[in-house]
Amino acid sequence: MIIIMMYLLRNNPELLERRLKMKEKERPQKLIFKLSIPFLFLAFIIPGVDFRFKWSYVPIAVVIFTDVIFLVGYLLFFLVLKTNTFASRIIEVEKEQRVISTGPYAIIRHPMYLAVLLMYCSSPLALGSYWAMLAIIPFPILIVFRIINEEKVLIKELSGYKEYLQKTKYRLIPFLW
Repeated sequence: MIIIMMYLLRNNPELLERRLKMKEKERPQKLIFKLSIPFLFLAFIIPGVDFRFKWSYVPIAVVIFTDVIFLVGYLLFFLVLKTNTFASRIIEVEKEQRVISTGPYAIIRHPMYLAVLLMYCSSPLALGSYWAMLAIIPFPILIVFRIINEEKVLIKELSGYKEYLQKTKYRLIPFLW
């Protein structure tokens, strides 16, 4: 995280500023954010409790494999930031914003959400907890609702987004959705 922050400070401070915004404008996005907080919090608290009381034994090979998945997600996250200077944390369309259709956006419409899912969904096992996987189950569902709402906003407010939908068919997972 520090490396990405340093990169953004040096190369794109406007993007870093966008990434630090937290106040959603869209009502559905506010609800999705509020619903996700307890699950994400638990997904990172449970592994510590699990370790303390030895509830799970996750083989080291599984931990390493999920560490690799997490790293792939983080590298994709960084690639998205390099490709899309408008990648705000909240759903908003700025005056100069344009549709990004290069890099990972040429394959799927929401590569940042794929990166986030890879990171968050692999974290419980990477931290050695089977029990924490229960807390992460709702997260992909919330991401789907976030994407559906975000696309409604982008169709309405971002010039060229309807055409992009025709060109890039898949939202999150190539050849699936």
